[in-house]
Amino acid sequence: MTTYLDGLLAGARRRVDEARAREPLEALRERAREAPRGPAFREALAGSGVSVIAEVKRASPSKGTIAADLNAPTQAAAYVAGGAAAVSVLTEPDQFAGNLLDLADVAALGVPALRKDFLVDPYQVWEARAAGAAAVLLIVAALDEPTLALLHDEARAAGLDVLVEVHDASEVAAATRIDADVVGVNARDLRTFELDRDGFARLRSQLADGVLAVAESGVRDAADVRRAAEEGADAVLVGETLVRARDPRAAVVELVAAGAGRPTSGGSSDATSDAGAERLADGAARTDVAGRTDPSEQE
Repeated sequence: MTTYLDGLLAGARRRVDEARAREPLEALRERAREAPRGPAFREALAGSGVSVIAEVKRASPSKGTIAADLNAPTQAAAYVAGGAAAVSVLTEPDQFAGNLLDLADVAALGVPALRKDFLVDPYQVWEARAAGAAAVLLIVAALDEPTLALLHDEARAAGLDVLVEVHDASEVAAATRIDADVVGVNARDLRTFELDRDGFARLRSQLADGVLAVAESGVRDAADVRRAAEEGADAVLVGETLVRARDPRAAVVELVAAGAGRPTSGGSSDATSDAGAERLADGAARTDVAGRTDPSEQE
């Protein structure tokens, strides 16, 4: 039976073939190596408390259209002003309405940017590097183990951090065998898109010592962040709640405060906002040399 994931992976392979026809891998690598590197993703998550990775996405297979007119850099700037440690950017076009221009625009802000997509080929790693990403997502459920190891090594060679996503014990074991040092436990099964809110707690103890643990999917509010902290999360990845928020900056402030163990209303918001604004001002001064092209040529 064909699953949601099967369709997404088929689309990823098609996009790689189309992109490679426009620009060979070696040419892409050369261009990517000339692009500035983004700030270190893993380092940004490694502070005290629970860091927030805020996500930019317009749609999903499970929810359909979420925010069709979302402007990626504007949304990301609000996240950074609210104190997000990193920004995840959906670049999958068919079901998530994303593209590589979004990634480049967000990376140009100077925040660690994660390319969130269905990576199946080294070409996509170098696309991320060329766009200024700091990290890429590798989904264990989407890859056989030799390909998982190959892409993990390719990302390291490109100077990128890697968020390795798992959702069961066998996938944790695979992540351990490739020495993954940032592992995300996705509470959503990408084959069915069903949500298991106890998934993170069940798998956290199986992660190797020294691994940064990210709780993915199902994190909606400050209470969920506090629960993730109690279960041993180093970071949370939050998407739909922030995209739908009337004031995404304020929504991130609340999550960051919860992750730091501070009250989620009152005086802590201004300090968090100021820190985010400083990072945003630093990033805005960077020159965008990601080698971007028209969106129709990217995806």
